[in-house]
Amino acid sequence: MKTKKVTSKKAARRRRMHCPYCGSPVIYRTADGIYKENAKRAMLFVCSRYPACNAYVRANKVTKKPIGTLADPSLRRLRNQAHRFFNRLYESGLMSKGEAYNWLSVLTGMPESMAHIGFMGEYNCRLIIDESKRLLKSQHISYWRGGKRYDSY
Repeated sequence: MKTKKVTSKKAARRRRMHCPYCGSPVIYRTADGIYKENAKRAMLFVCSRYPACNAYVRANKVTKKPIGTLADPSLRRLRNQAHRFFNRLYESGLMSKGEAYNWLSVLTGMPESMAHIGFMGEYNCRLIIDESKRLLKSQHISYWRGGKRYDSY
């Protein structure tokens, strides 16, 4: 019985997250007060120094695991922008969603299981944005930014 307790404590210690920006422990909490509206009752993993350290990541509602890595405001903006352009690749019919994730895996050199924008840093987000724009432009596909339509041709 004692062995199980020791093992579970060790496992719990391994699972503890720390903020990649300041090294502080990360806490699991509601998004209330962080999101303007939290009607969907989203949960987040947040740096314990919030709001001084404004790093967080959304949690999966079912598994309660982080959907990516903690991000500061700058990286969150880049990830959102990367998602907008990446999503256009399959929403436009240029490729299927599966093909788009395969393309993302090849582009970033990450296995498909890890090729998700929530795990990407600034370099890969910029790469995704640039390469997605290039593909959209080559196919004469419009994209939207700030409520304004941009034609790639």
